[in-house]
Amino acid sequence: MSSPVYITTPLYYVNAEPHLGSTYTNVVCDSFARFHRQRGREAWLQTGTDEHGEKIAAAAAAAGQAPRDFVDDISGRFQTVWDSCGIGYDHFVRTSSLAHTSFVQDLLQRLHAAGDIYFGDYSGLYCVGCERLYTEKELVDRRCPQHLTIPETVSEPNYFFRMSRYQDQVRELLESTPGLVRPDGYRREALAMLREPLGDLCISRPKQRLAWGIELPFDREYVTYVWFDALVNYLSGPASLGKLDTVWPGAQHFIGKDILKPHIVFWPCMLLAAGLPLFRHLNVHGFWSSGGQKMSKSLGNVVQPLQMRERYGMDALRYFMLREMAFGQDSDFTEAALIVRLNADLANGLGNFASRVLAMVHRYFDGEVQPLTAAEPGDELLQAAFARERLEMERHIEELAFHRGLEALWRALDVANKYVVETAPFRLAKDPLQRQRVGTILHHCLEALRTKAQLIAPFMPETAERLRESLGLPADQFANLDLAWGSAFPAGHRVGTTLSLFPRIETKT
Repeated sequence: MSSPVYITTPLYYVNAEPHLGSTYTNVVCDSFARFHRQRGREAWLQTGTDEHGEKIAAAAAAAGQAPRDFVDDISGRFQTVWDSCGIGYDHFVRTSSLAHTSFVQDLLQRLHAAGDIYFGDYSGLYCVGCERLYTEKELVDRRCPQHLTIPETVSEPNYFFRMSRYQDQVRELLESTPGLVRPDGYRREALAMLREPLGDLCISRPKQRLAWGIELPFDREYVTYVWFDALVNYLSGPASLGKLDTVWPGAQHFIGKDILKPHIVFWPCMLLAAGLPLFRHLNVHGFWSSGGQKMSKSLGNVVQPLQMRERYGMDALRYFMLREMAFGQDSDFTEAALIVRLNADLANGLGNFASRVLAMVHRYFDGEVQPLTAAEPGDELLQAAFARERLEMERHIEELAFHRGLEALWRALDVANKYVVETAPFRLAKDPLQRQRVGTILHHCLEALRTKAQLIAPFMPETAERLRESLGLPADQFANLDLAWGSAFPAGHRVGTTLSLFPRIETKT
């Protein structure tokens, strides 16, 4: 039996509330997990919050709270947002938890005993926002490329992880495993990093400067560097539930491109030192910008997901993000673009097709599905379109091309809308001799709507459920992707009343 697909989001830093960028990552991971589960594969999704470090201590002080009270509050808000957005995570990790703390300390103790951790002098250009050192080459106009701030010069004694001992091994693994990092451009970027001497990684902070962190098990005067602490969540989470050996072989990390270096340099070296194999894939997506700038809490140009959900519905937001951004590339968010997608694809496309079909079944047959008669060429073309685009969609989703996958499903919907126009059941219904043909046409339309609802379920779960209820299909039957065309609706089956899935948004030019 194959290993479960273990899907992870990065841990979100709790110095502020969630925004659209972190929501995109979670929607991608949630959709990917639902996609696999729908196909009978076990998928395990983990998310959580990163709760230690200087930024947290500073944010707590600014809020007039103790760090523990502050992280409890903000972490709870993250969970509330993800629950409100319908993110179906299986486990939520908090780095301040006892289980995570114990796992990190045990790993530190083992690496220290093996000689992979030593004491030395630490100095360099340090960005508090990133909580890591930068080289001169990595800066842009002497500023941190993420936070646009000038790094501080820091010098103090600290503990180091012998990352240089594993650098060549990580580089060789990247060279020999093209699919390890996706898209491949980020693998090439990582290889460029690893061809330069990186040195060792400082993994501690003195308590006299920072007390809020996981204490080193071999020196109580120091706490663990936040990145070393946070990365271990990918192991500590499943380990706390006794699932590490089961899920780790199928690990798929999803991250934004701004944290590529910790995930493709620090983390693989840490895994090799711990005697563990690397993850199966590191999947790297681009930035959401707003007004041409990366969407960021520190820059103050964030979009709040719950506000967008209240205005347009969560599924509309999910569809927009997955359809608009090519995974791995950057994309710009505007409400105007969201409204255009909602009106064109969801209101005029899916919503209009669903309401027309259900309305005609009620108008002409009092809501009862009619038996299928011999298929005509147009009927066969409709069925073939959905079979073809399903295969196309599945291929794209496996490759993380979510925008292409949804594009394929909407091509099939275009065929369905064209089928209604060309077969014209609304005209045929005027002729009593065409009653059977009208019933067959609408039966095929219901099969198209049922298939469409099933295939969009991983990406638009609320919409799929509303369609299932309107079609009057049992949940277990609806879950069967291999249900043959023409077998979902026996003659006499009653469908629900018409529904308005996506009301059109009227805007002024």
